[in-house]
Amino acid sequence: MANEVCLRNMDLDRPWLLEQYKSRGGYQMLTKILTEKTPPDTIIEEVKKSGLRGRGGAGFPTGLKWSFISRNAPGQKFVVCNSDEGEPGTFKDRDILRYNPHQLIEGMIIAGYAIGATLGYNYIRGEFWEPYERFEHALEEARAAGYLGENLLGSGFDFELHSHLGGGAYICGEETALLESIEGKKGQPRYKPPFPAHFGLYGRPTIINNTESLASIPVILEKGGEWFKDLGVENSGGSKLFSISGNINKPGVYEIPMGTPFAELLEMAGGMKDGRPCKAVIPGGSSAPVIPGDMMLDLTMDYDAIAKAGSMLGSGAVIVMDDSNCMVKILERMSYFYYEESCGQCTPCREGTGWLYRVVHRIENGQGRWEDLELLEDVTKKIAGRTICALGDAAAMPVQGMLKHFRDEFEYHIEHKRCMVGA
Repeated sequence: MANEVCLRNMDLDRPWLLEQYKSRGGYQMLTKILTEKTPPDTIIEEVKKSGLRGRGGAGFPTGLKWSFISRNAPGQKFVVCNSDEGEPGTFKDRDILRYNPHQLIEGMIIAGYAIGATLGYNYIRGEFWEPYERFEHALEEARAAGYLGENLLGSGFDFELHSHLGGGAYICGEETALLESIEGKKGQPRYKPPFPAHFGLYGRPTIINNTESLASIPVILEKGGEWFKDLGVENSGGSKLFSISGNINKPGVYEIPMGTPFAELLEMAGGMKDGRPCKAVIPGGSSAPVIPGDMMLDLTMDYDAIAKAGSMLGSGAVIVMDDSNCMVKILERMSYFYYEESCGQCTPCREGTGWLYRVVHRIENGQGRWEDLELLEDVTKKIAGRTICALGDAAAMPVQGMLKHFRDEFEYHIEHKRCMVGA
């Protein structure tokens, strides 16, 4: 596709190498900024103009986040990339690390220049060994070529970048828990405020962005914020990576313009496996409420359209299910994940996720009671919005979505002590 941003070099042989990246104009934008001494405010305004929103789940405007940093604040500032990618169903960022690491490095350096930071960290999920090795090799290449270290390209600007391999904890995808982990502490979210822009890594001003967000920066500045914005739709600028999996013929990572109809994305992914009907879709990773398949087929892939349907675009992890799936069993597995991954700091999440799992587990295993449906709804209300971070909401929303759209399957389990699917 002509409008690819993060995967635009995939047609090259070994695109992760520096020489291949430079053959497509890699590091030219950084070189231009450093040699012309582009005002940092100009860069930030162009990122704002692009409409780029955080690609890790929250969807916060990237340029606005950068503007919160006071460049004049004395002392060190940091750029941190969140490559933890722990949301079930999400597998897009690791492909940037594997196939286009230099674009991420260039984006992080430019971000450092824009906010006045001279040091950056890329926090990579512990299980991502191949992506970690690829990124480490890219760092070595960039450093040897003079793109990292002191006095970059003779500009007087210093920037060093390190990768930090995490331990595979889902909670460290939350930005302040990630900071705690880098500092060598237990990965638990911090109370906010203060926010990382004022009190971040080691107590210093810090911006934290998703891998895809930072990798988009060189292309945005090369082609212009308006160009990027016009790729998408109102309030959802640019193109986006979607990792689509489930009962489809060609699961994988696809880069499409924001606002593309879901039906087109499904067609790109080879359509439904064995020609079965699309029963349900989780559009933004396991924490996003499920949407019935017939409703999803009428939607477009952008923040507003998915939100109006009662779910969220999240990380762009699209999980497609056909009519062979039992929704109670799926919810049981998802609830177990959040129960296991809760850091335990907040009582509503620590205790509530356990309640959700145990109640769904007994319904799935033929021991459900009619009052369990009301109990599940009650527990979700006592978790959502009552925790330090969003993991509590992430556990509650899938339950709420399943009960809203597939309540009949839960009722069937309670009445007949078995799945409706295949009955």
